[in-house]
Amino acid sequence: MTLLTTIVIGFVVGLIARALMPGRQGMGIILTTLIGMGGAVVGSYGGQLLGLYGPGQTAGWIASVIGAMILLWIYAVLR
Repeated sequence: MTLLTTIVIGFVVGLIARALMPGRQGMGIILTTLIGMGGAVVGSYGGQLLGLYGPGQTAGWIASVIGAMILLWIYAVLR
């Protein structure tokens, strides 16, 4: 059940990040989900580096969306 929750939350975060990011991102549902899940990881580690989160704490929604937007920007640059 935890894996399913992670996938759904990753998809929602990916959708929010795509909606906030200017331009058109031509990607499917799987890549959107992976970007959202990766955004949570980037947000967690970025928050830990900035001192916002302690070790073992997960990122909140805002940090996850910001992390996903960073990954979307990197995806757009590399594409």
